[in-house]
Amino acid sequence: MKRHIPGLAQAGHHEDELPEGEYLVEVKRIKYRWHPQKPFYSLQFEVLAPAAFQSRVIAGRLYCSMKALWKLNWFLKDFGYDPESLANDDIDEKAVMGLNGIVRLSHRSVNGRSFPSLEAFAPADRWNNQNEAEEAAADVLEHETAHDEREAA
Repeated sequence: MKRHIPGLAQAGHHEDELPEGEYLVEVKRIKYRWHPQKPFYSLQFEVLAPAAFQSRVIAGRLYCSMKALWKLNWFLKDFGYDPESLANDDIDEKAVMGLNGIVRLSHRSVNGRSFPSLEAFAPADRWNNQNEAEEAAADVLEHETAHDEREAA
């Protein structure tokens, strides 16, 4: 037997939660948090684009354990952090704030709760090249849909 249950797909999905995808962001806050097994940086990003999500906040963590340092390094390089400081294993939190880049956001569920996950990073200059084509395709699709609706009426 098959049943249709309205709202089932959105169950457990919060309205203030950003959808999974790529966002052009600026680092607004970075703070080191000590933990015996998994020290981490707590980060807050402000979304710069796409325009529909502008000024929204993405919060996430980047762990500093030996196994996870590759991801912290990837983030710092792609966001344009000072290569000399990075080569010296130094992170200046004030220098990280204000850096721009692209974040790929996903959501992970743990014990029924959804948490944002910073999946990937890219330099900010890739945003225009990559997303202009996607936005143009979305505009074409929107116009075609509106045109088809007018013809059907």
